[in-house]
Amino acid sequence: MDIQEATKDFDTQINKIEDTDSLENLRIKYLGRKGLINSFIDELKKLEISNRKILGPKINHLKKYIERQLALKSKSIVDKEEKEDVIDITLPGKKYPKGSLHPTTIAIEEITYIFKKIGFIPVSYPETEWEYFAFDALNMPKGHPARDDFETFFLDESENKKYGKMILTPHTSSGQNREMKRLKQPPIRMINIGKCYRPNWDAVHNPMFYQFEGLCVDKDINITNLKGTIDYFVHQFFSEDRKTRLRPFHFQFTEPSFEVDITCGVCEGSGVLKSGERCKVCKSGWLELGGAGMVHPNVLKEGGIDPKVYSGWAFGFGVERVYMMKEGLMLDDIRVLYSGQLEFLNQF
Repeated sequence: MDIQEATKDFDTQINKIEDTDSLENLRIKYLGRKGLINSFIDELKKLEISNRKILGPKINHLKKYIERQLALKSKSIVDKEEKEDVIDITLPGKKYPKGSLHPTTIAIEEITYIFKKIGFIPVSYPETEWEYFAFDALNMPKGHPARDDFETFFLDESENKKYGKMILTPHTSSGQNREMKRLKQPPIRMINIGKCYRPNWDAVHNPMFYQFEGLCVDKDINITNLKGTIDYFVHQFFSEDRKTRLRPFHFQFTEPSFEVDITCGVCEGSGVLKSGERCKVCKSGWLELGGAGMVHPNVLKEGGIDPKVYSGWAFGFGVERVYMMKEGLMLDDIRVLYSGQLEFLNQF
């Protein structure tokens, strides 16, 4: 019976233990019914009383030492397993990088949803267009200023005998003729949203921009229907507090024609801030929203629709322009939308 050697062997073995099953096997080896400690006790019974008094306390001390070490090792293993397997729900979660929709896409989805609720069909027409659809079909004769290369991007393609030169579409109004010929018969309720291109570049103009075109053709359509639809859109997209007005203007493809204005969301249409200063955003209480009017009879004829039976209205608004007028957006330069600045885009 070598108690010192048994202690040394135990220490060596327990230091190698890393799981509860191995620890239990070690416990049985030393403390089990047929374990080392019981074998020492059996041997002790065979010794003389004088030797028992010496070895008995040593065996008892070894037993308590083994029990204590086993308990400490067990706690160590359990703590390690819990740390690896248990999730602390009070800890902050990991933030994974994720993308988001571009603000222009957000605006397009909202505009589309607003008009779909009143029966307007979303359509999309080519970004590359023929002169005929962009100008001739819209009552714009040869020599019209809009057909100058200072106003329109012409493509280096062969001219088509029927449709003229190929261009980057300057407005979504080119979809009017295509939609009339596609449906052939009113009623027509179209919302055409797409990219447009014009060689302009400043705080409120971009060479590439998005526009949405509303077209409604049916019997007995009048300016009241146009004004009501625009008011509906403004109240849905902006707020019930915003007001609109139709200001007489001239467009070649509508008669009569109007510029559509909306009350400023900063000064609430007064032109004066609460501080008494003049509003720098609108200067007068009104902001220009876009153009509108009753579809010109020549445009209806070109689309195959009898203007004596049917009438219609149309409008064209810039997606970015109306989005810039949203309450609280504080966007004063259209170019930042396409600058690729993550500091700006990460807000959306």
